[in-house]
Amino acid sequence: MPAAHLPDRSLIRIAGPDAHDFLQALITTDVAAIPPEEARPGALLTPQGKILFDFLIWRDGDGFVIETESGQREAFVKRLTMYRLRAPITIAALPDEGVTVSWGDELSGTPAVVDGRFLKAGIRLERRPGRHGTGAEADYHALRVVSGIVTSGDDYALQDIFPHDALLDLNGGLSFRKGCYVGQEVVSRMQHRGTARKRVVMVSANTALPPTGTELTVGGKPIGTLGSVSGTSGLAIVRIDRAGEALHAGMPILAGETVVTLALPAWSGLTFPVAAVEA
Repeated sequence: MPAAHLPDRSLIRIAGPDAHDFLQALITTDVAAIPPEEARPGALLTPQGKILFDFLIWRDGDGFVIETESGQREAFVKRLTMYRLRAPITIAALPDEGVTVSWGDELSGTPAVVDGRFLKAGIRLERRPGRHGTGAEADYHALRVVSGIVTSGDDYALQDIFPHDALLDLNGGLSFRKGCYVGQEVVSRMQHRGTARKRVVMVSANTALPPTGTELTVGGKPIGTLGSVSGTSGLAIVRIDRAGEALHAGMPILAGETVVTLALPAWSGLTFPVAAVEA
């Protein structure tokens, strides 16, 4: 059973009689639809519909726990407190030191939540607060890369992308049915008009990929930027319309000087568009 401690993850607990309604009217996740013992992805958006904070959220007694990148936690708590007003809820940073993730056929029997993003990719991965594993953190990130799962910092900058770009519309992190929340009007318009052009792709090469931040190009024109890298595999958020044109025309796609192959995560159900080329 591989298990790795992620020291750069922190937890926030939101509890009280109005915790459900407070979160439901604020974040992208449909809080009512979160199953017991499962963590769902989500985001708090800017009014312009871009990701301000990203996280995982799960049920915990009379409230919810949010797991986010440690560098986001203080600002995230302040933002949640600003929206709370006089609602009868508590917002508290938890003292746990990081999060431990484990996966494989034989999982620990200690209390944990299943990561819904990995379930989409056919992998059962559990998350539990604190330090419980001695495995390599790099092994977890390698699994994340081959599963097509992006995170802020590693794969994109906050306030730079829309939820569709990170596939939140396809992995349970973005609701179009629950009603209004911050940024909802923008992302709903993108959904109904089908205007999402940037998507997560899996990048592979015959040799080691260049470092994170390397530009992906076609014919000298940028289509995206390389994010997480694990040996010959990586992730990127790219213009899939331009990538589709390149694939249809047989043009090489480069990461720096390295020829790469792009594939959309199988669990997403997406395909590269080619209509613009055929027209």
